Amino acid sequence: MQRRSLLAALPAALLPAMAQAQTAFPDHAVTITVPFSAGGPTDVIARLVAEGMSKDLGQPVVVENVTGAGGTIAAGRVATARPDGHSLLIHHVGHASSATLYRNLPYNVETSFAPLGLVSDAAMTLIARPDFPATDLASFMAEIRQQGDKLNLAHSGLGGANHLCGMVLQHAAQASLTGVVFRGSAPAITDLMAGRIDVFCDQATNTAPFIRDDRVKAYAVTLPQRVPGLNLPTTTEAGQPTLVMSTWHGLYAPRDTPPAVQERLARAIRAALKEERLRQRFAELVTATVDDDRATPAYHRRFLGEEVARWRPIIQAAGQFAD
Repeated sequence: MQRRSLLAALPAALLPAMAQAQTAFPDHAVTITVPFSAGGPTDVIARLVAEGMSKDLGQPVVVENVTGAGGTIAAGRVATARPDGHSLLIHHVGHASSATLYRNLPYNVETSFAPLGLVSDAAMTLIARPDFPATDLASFMAEIRQQGDKLNLAHSGLGGANHLCGMVLQHAAQASLTGVVFRGSAPAITDLMAGRIDVFCDQATNTAPFIRDDRVKAYAVTLPQRVPGLNLPTTTEAGQPTLVMSTWHGLYAPRDTPPAVQERLARAIRAALKEERLRQRFAELVTATVDDDRATPAYHRRFLGEEVARWRPIIQAAGQFAD
């Protein structure tokens, strides 16, 4: 009788340990899905963050590139993935703008994901062909208003960061320029230097070498604070406080990921952002790491909502939609 009681009690005694084993996170590799091609700024940022997170989580964190439709294919895949914390998405400002830019998304940008935390901020730069007549941002904006669609504005496709920056520029100037689509930033900058394109607004990551060598004409950075290594005023300093934009990146899990897993991932993100190698490489990319208080689910969720609301009237006023 006593033996039967001991045997009956044994499973109950083991239950907490068994439950802990079943819910241990992570218990295999974590995948970060990147919605853009390998080698681009988002991909580089993802791989640096993945390396730091892997050290903190004690499991491999691998990067998978799933391109197409302005990042919405990758986002849709993660939105419907198993919500156990092993499938993540990294995306930039285009995730917020896609809520308006794409009118028939199979997911909801704000409610289909669990934001885990921001990781980076990169300034955009306003640049023009070398012989562009404007000498400062005020005269640059005046030239845009005066010339309008006689000027060509480069971008690399609807929903890309430089396309969004171009919309902010036109919205601030109350002017419409003629868009010219390129297969990425590099060919756009090549044509800008050659004088075949008039204006471009792109990440400092891509434009800094050409600005420093005076191969393009640069007017301002679009963050409220100056960018180290670039002798350029901010748009706010130069009298254009509405012409502000950053290419921020954040990480997301599927919506129903358990809160404890979300917080564990957020801690791993914050640990990764403190890695010296990551900080050095971010600096080389002219990209800033975010502070701990921005690398949290609560801040990221609130910020995403603000960004979705901010982009809606800009995109609607431009009348440019991707579907």
